[in-house]
Amino acid sequence: MDLFEEKNTEDVKLFESFPPVSTETWEALIQKDLKGADYVKKLVWKTMEGFDVKPYYREEDLKNLEYLNVFPGDFPFVRTSRKTENNWFVRQDLPVGDISKANKLALDILMKGVDSLGFLLDPTKEPEIDEIEKLMENIYAQIVEVNFVCGKQALALLRIYLQLVKKYNRDLSKIHGSVDFDPIGNLILKGNFYTSESSDFEACKALIEESRHVPHFRTLAVNARYFKNAGSSIAEELAFGLAYGNEYLSKLTDLGLNIDDIATKIKFTFATGSNYFMEIAKIRAARLLWAKIVNAYGPSDAEFTKTHIHTVTADWNKTLYDPHMNMLRTTTEAMSAIIGGTNSLTVRPYNAVFEETSVFSERIARNQQLVIKEECYLDKVIDPAAGSYYLENLTDALVEEAWKIFLQISEMGGFIEAFKKGFIQQKIHETSQKRNAAIANRKEILIGTNQYPNFNEFVNKEIDTAVVEPSSEIAENGIAEPLKTYRGAQGFELLRYKTDLFAMKNKRPKAFMFTYGSLAMRRARSQFSSNFFACAGFEVIDNNGFKTIEEGVAASLESKAEIVVICGSDDDYPVIVPEIFTKIGHNAIVVVAGYPKDVVDELKAKGIKHFIHVKSNVLATLNEFQKLLNIA
Repeated sequence: MDLFEEKNTEDVKLFESFPPVSTETWEALIQKDLKGADYVKKLVWKTMEGFDVKPYYREEDLKNLEYLNVFPGDFPFVRTSRKTENNWFVRQDLPVGDISKANKLALDILMKGVDSLGFLLDPTKEPEIDEIEKLMENIYAQIVEVNFVCGKQALALLRIYLQLVKKYNRDLSKIHGSVDFDPIGNLILKGNFYTSESSDFEACKALIEESRHVPHFRTLAVNARYFKNAGSSIAEELAFGLAYGNEYLSKLTDLGLNIDDIATKIKFTFATGSNYFMEIAKIRAARLLWAKIVNAYGPSDAEFTKTHIHTVTADWNKTLYDPHMNMLRTTTEAMSAIIGGTNSLTVRPYNAVFEETSVFSERIARNQQLVIKEECYLDKVIDPAAGSYYLENLTDALVEEAWKIFLQISEMGGFIEAFKKGFIQQKIHETSQKRNAAIANRKEILIGTNQYPNFNEFVNKEIDTAVVEPSSEIAENGIAEPLKTYRGAQGFELLRYKTDLFAMKNKRPKAFMFTYGSLAMRRARSQFSSNFFACAGFEVIDNNGFKTIEEGVAASLESKAEIVVICGSDDDYPVIVPEIFTKIGHNAIVVVAGYPKDVVDELKAKGIKHFIHVKSNVLATLNEFQKLLNIA
């Protein structure tokens, strides 16, 4: 045979030499490896969303998913609403105070990769045409998506913008953008409508009628992100957002508008968190469910059932301490939104939750999207998640769970009635309490805050306490309890900030690691304890290990530490803990690392009060230590 003769590989399939393996065979091998351990407890993920996720999925798990047989761009649009690409608008929001400065900044960032602007206007100020014209100077509306965040001024601003578009002879079919009129959102955050329910929905009707001839300009906002930033689960954010959007459909069709006109004017805004695959599934599930909801109103064409989704990286999981971690969080969140098929995306700068953003932080936020687009080519791949056994099943599970909640709301008379009755608030409160507990117990990790803190990071100036406390704003004559938005890290941040504030005028509290005995156990427990106390901003003094108890006692007394943590093995504790406690207990708070069940009662009887271990409520325990040290 010729050395360079090519083999015919046309009919050769990858891995065809390997025999197929049945699910039963896999399961038998897993059970063997578990060695009697509980399969469900060890391998099945109990999600916050209310359903279980299996450890693996196979082709057979896709059999009942009907939507898999449709192409991208076809109803019900789970595989994106676009047929040929996955491009999205890269959006950056700009506060508008000084009109000239805002225009200059907008022109600058448009030269740096942004193609969508969000102008944050004062919602209490009536817009004026000369100011908006100056704001839009040299911004070519046919190639830039322009969004005005202006609350109840939306109708006045829409009229001004359309007047300017006509003045400059722009092609209305190529104008993309939005105003964010959202009376239901005002009810959610402030407990009441802008003016009244009836007048606000009349304004919604006017906005739709006046923008009817601008097909790609959205006028009604559905801010489902509010639920995420109040601590909801992903399924709740999805279900409440869909019910919220459906309320606009219901109220406005009752006012005589056509479903074709209403559906094309609604823009959903979701927030993406760090639950990477679940967030991808959420965007896909949102399109499927919204298509089904709109279709029930009898649109003239399936095109009107498409969902327009804007995505913002969530605030809920962002942190004040170790803030550069926020860059990593927003990177995965951006990928989730893009792979899920969002229409536009805002990446919030890493420091946006606690201070005024900087040129650097805004640049990083922009470039995160640009790298994903220009170097990873995710804008070129249609429905990157398609066919993944895992993601397709997550999508289906979210559809099922969100639909159950949606139907509950429908039975209560719709979103507004459910919100007035407190149903939405109660559901989110229950979930947020679970999430708070998970963070307090370190079952949900926020790197740099409740686990692996930067030992050398301190706040050395007073900050606005609003940064570390939940916020809500109640309107006059409120008709419903507003949602409280907050960040999951705030409990730990407030704890640590109290220590930093205390240390500005006093000596920073010290936690001394009294390491003795078994090398493996003392190292493991000293590392655990060092992380534990550093989460409260205490200075940590770790040690390799003391040869004798006397040596350790001398070192701990010399350090003048307020807290001494005994780190050793459970077998050594009955002997060493009482001796150490006797020698230093009058000078410091003695803490035992671990919870030796067999001797814990004996140790407590000898005066040992404090134990820290993997099941400790870290936040509550550290708060108690602060009280013992008179840290306000």
